[in-house]
Amino acid sequence: MFLSRMLFSLRFTSSTAPLLALLLLGALGSHAQNAPLKYGQVDPKELTAAPFAADSAAGAVVLSDFGTTTFQYVSNDFQLMSERTTRIKILKKSGYSNATVEVPLYHRGPESEKLGGLRGTTYNLVGGKVVKTKLDVGANAFAEELTPNVRVRKFTLPDVREGSVIEYSYTVTSGFFFNFQDWTFQRDIPVRWSEFRASIPEYFEYKKLLQGYHTLAANTQEESSQTFTIHSAGGFSGEGFSTQREAASNDMLNARTTNYRWAMKDLPAFRSEPYMTTSNDYVDRINFQLAGLKFPGQGYQAVADTWSKVEMELLADDNFGQQMGRAGFLREQLRPLVAKHADLRERAAAVRALVLSSVRYDGTNHYATTASLRKAYDAHHGTAADVNLLLIAALREAEVPAQPLLLSTRDHGRINQNQPLIDRFNYVVALVPLPEGKDLLLDATEPLLPSGVLPERCLNQFGRLIMRDAAASRWVELRPVQRYVHYQQIALKLDAQGGLSGKVHGGYAGVDAREELTRLGEKKYLAQLAAPHPGWAVPKLTVANREEVGKALALEYEFSQPADDNTTAGTLYLSPLRDFNTEQNPFRHDDRLFPVDFGAPQDETTVITLTLPEGYELAELPKPASIALPDEGGRYVYNVAASLPGTVQIISRLNLSKPVYGAEEYTNLREFYRLMLEKQAEKLVIKKKA
Repeated sequence: MFLSRMLFSLRFTSSTAPLLALLLLGALGSHAQNAPLKYGQVDPKELTAAPFAADSAAGAVVLSDFGTTTFQYVSNDFQLMSERTTRIKILKKSGYSNATVEVPLYHRGPESEKLGGLRGTTYNLVGGKVVKTKLDVGANAFAEELTPNVRVRKFTLPDVREGSVIEYSYTVTSGFFFNFQDWTFQRDIPVRWSEFRASIPEYFEYKKLLQGYHTLAANTQEESSQTFTIHSAGGFSGEGFSTQREAASNDMLNARTTNYRWAMKDLPAFRSEPYMTTSNDYVDRINFQLAGLKFPGQGYQAVADTWSKVEMELLADDNFGQQMGRAGFLREQLRPLVAKHADLRERAAAVRALVLSSVRYDGTNHYATTASLRKAYDAHHGTAADVNLLLIAALREAEVPAQPLLLSTRDHGRINQNQPLIDRFNYVVALVPLPEGKDLLLDATEPLLPSGVLPERCLNQFGRLIMRDAAASRWVELRPVQRYVHYQQIALKLDAQGGLSGKVHGGYAGVDAREELTRLGEKKYLAQLAAPHPGWAVPKLTVANREEVGKALALEYEFSQPADDNTTAGTLYLSPLRDFNTEQNPFRHDDRLFPVDFGAPQDETTVITLTLPEGYELAELPKPASIALPDEGGRYVYNVAASLPGTVQIISRLNLSKPVYGAEEYTNLREFYRLMLEKQAEKLVIKKKA
């Protein structure tokens, strides 16, 4: 069993067990300091608009968010006690969603985290008086199963209006010491103050990982002496520990406790940006991982997983490692493929095609199966784990040396290579080592992708190769095999009134266009092509290479566009590139704190051949441009040429050579796009010959 699911069971000798049955006396040292807010004590100024003029763009503001986690000894067992009190000012209707709160509670079997002490109040200023509306827990709180081991309790504060202040408080009691409550300082609304305190007795050791881009307003660590009294009848039981009852004792024990305090103030709202993974990768937060237990007379016991331990447990798990040897039911279908394909790549592609035709991916991501591979095969659908573990098992049955590669999808968050936590993963693919020393990565969830190309959701930096020989396990960089390529060859004809007609031949190397075409159908896809162009008539769309996923998807369509008002007598103005490329810079903000993650290198080429009306010519040849990013990070090339009489050719090519650009490169990337779009917007001036 993995750490996130394991039951700790520590046996103590009779001489030490009484010392470990401890009852907490008094408050912990970290709570001696004043709390940053007290429930029910709302400042009347917070109910007026004046203090929030600077936050007018936000839907709401967190006034204060305060949490603590302590250890208590209750009913012969240690427990984690996490308390939280939050106060939020609602500024606009767009901020009403902050009045609905979700509290995740972990459970396994009969053991479950418990929500207690829930209370909430909405404060409104009515006729100059403060009106309080309390949360009816029975009517406004409910539960929802999020995952097999996580249940979410939801509640909604009542009578919320623009200008309301809402406040809620609750406690989560947990016997799962590995599930120490993480704390997120930053939200999608501004935060005036966020503070978290933790008091950890010397018996428990946690690794602490702080991430984010803003400075801590408080970061302290103090030692205190915690007074415990020894139970008259010892013995831990339940989720945390298990020992036998021992002799009575009334001794006192002073345990060293470390009191931590972290706080941040005046945090801006986290803003979602183009080309990013999940916000959880970037918001200011602190995470905890249980590393070890240190009880008197027992020495130190490490409980934090190591990668070798994770790998060993995974390979022994019936829902993961044991499944990869259970594809015997496919033997008869695989034998012809082995005989036909001596080349390892070709055989792997043929096995993948067999799995693709047998089991459909249902959109659920996980690294372990929920049932047997045979059940998924018989049902003809399954999770990513069902599909790809079947792929690995089938490859092995076909004498292809496939190994599992664990990863985390882009919307699930990045992997910290220094934290061996199995729950950070949510996906598995196959890795086949090739004779030339390269790795072939295979996924059987997307029939629109060629063999050897991972879905974009998987391109999230690194995956962990799981091998029986721990020394052979390693990190594998998830480099995109394909570039994102978009090619357009366009023949335009301009009439003397400024109307346009033409034919567009476009090519897409990638799955996006194929997915859109499959989802919408040709008729709706054609309407979507014309939607950004008012007045366009697009009578027909021709699609080629739709089923040949190893080739670029080819689209061809004709269109016509009536004349607009940009003409004067004998002079026509035209910006043809704006009709076939993006018009807006995706990087609108002056700065960015985290990387720009395209997923794959980009290559966009547009070639336009424009036929002028008879008797017209290009008044002036626009200047060519070549714009480069530093360190060979990319280039944009623009050129206009009057190649034949009455004909103008425009070439525009964007090349971004890296899948990910660091935050320090953002300013250059933003300026690069600005200059490119400025050039693409330049008008051609076409005049009647004198």
